[in-house]
Amino acid sequence: MKSRGAIINGVGQDWDVVDIEVDAPKSGEVLVEWKAAGLCHSEEHMITGDMAPPEEMWEAAGIENLWPLIGGHEGAGIVAEVGPNVSSVSVGDHVSASFVPSCGRCRYCSTGRQNLCDASGGTFKKGMITDGTSRHRLDDGTDLNLFAKLGTFSQFSCVAEESVIKVEPDLPLEAVALVSCGVATGFGSATERAGTQAGDTVVVVGIGGIGINAVQGAASAGAQRVIAIDPIEFKREQAMEMGATHTFASMEEAFPAVQELTWGHMAERVVMTPGVLRGEMMAMGMSLAGKGGTVVVTAIAPMTQAESSINLFELAMWNKEIKGTIFGSLNPRADIPRLLSMYREGTLKLDELITNTYTLDDINEGYRAMRDGENIRGVVVHA
Repeated sequence: MKSRGAIINGVGQDWDVVDIEVDAPKSGEVLVEWKAAGLCHSEEHMITGDMAPPEEMWEAAGIENLWPLIGGHEGAGIVAEVGPNVSSVSVGDHVSASFVPSCGRCRYCSTGRQNLCDASGGTFKKGMITDGTSRHRLDDGTDLNLFAKLGTFSQFSCVAEESVIKVEPDLPLEAVALVSCGVATGFGSATERAGTQAGDTVVVVGIGGIGINAVQGAASAGAQRVIAIDPIEFKREQAMEMGATHTFASMEEAFPAVQELTWGHMAERVVMTPGVLRGEMMAMGMSLAGKGGTVVVTAIAPMTQAESSINLFELAMWNKEIKGTIFGSLNPRADIPRLLSMYREGTLKLDELITNTYTLDDINEGYRAMRDGENIRGVVVHA
């Protein structure tokens, strides 16, 4: 079928909205009509090159050509067609995207770590998870890649069954879209990966679409102090609405205040969610954590970043730990419905996260607003 979608053709390029041909689903696949797609920073990392493998790495990674690429991995929609051997969803079901697929069978899924599912191994390669062949192309026949094998910036895309999760049909699809990435990643970073407990002091560095939900997660877990750090005043104000108890413009500004607030003990948990994480930022992030403290690295760093400023003596002698996380170390099939249930009951804020909505044609304006710090989350609403 015909679809319209936003693609990028390489590092440093703007989004192009083009006509796309989408094939019918084959075995284990579904065709989704996407209704809402969040403007996550991850796609911006592809444009800047932070998250795009450099060409010299392509051969080793089995990548013939990364571009052109349909963007979008945070999304929600309605199943339009199902292929053979699909059992978890049917035509007409409302679904959340899952940027990390969950097969349910690999060693990670079977041990409760769906966020590390082996099915995500070919993320940067063209072709479907199911058989490696393409379902999406331009009018001239050029095969298209899909970001995270989802492509929610297209009105329709064909995806593997493992990449969608059925949700209740009465839930607003804009809210469902947010839970598919930013909300779950931030919330889980504070609750699951950092292990926030009642009475803790938690510092969240960077208050964007992920950091704001780390604030929500820490507050939900009962943290005594939730300290939000961001240079943009608007984001600090939004953090206070979402559960922060204190805000600061920088880690350097926050450091003496955290010392005073905690009687010198510093924070039990530090969650690093800046727009781009640089190695030199880790030194101050580690200093904000006290003895036995946990620092969670959630933000994307440039793919070639190989050095970080960490005092190894302090790491060992103060019994600190550094943890990485993807999807907040949550399990998509269990935790997306759980978070949506919290939203339904009024204990998780989702509507308040959406600063602006955009048409697909306005996607470049939406990303400009993100870069300029005007949005907590922008959402493309497909016509």
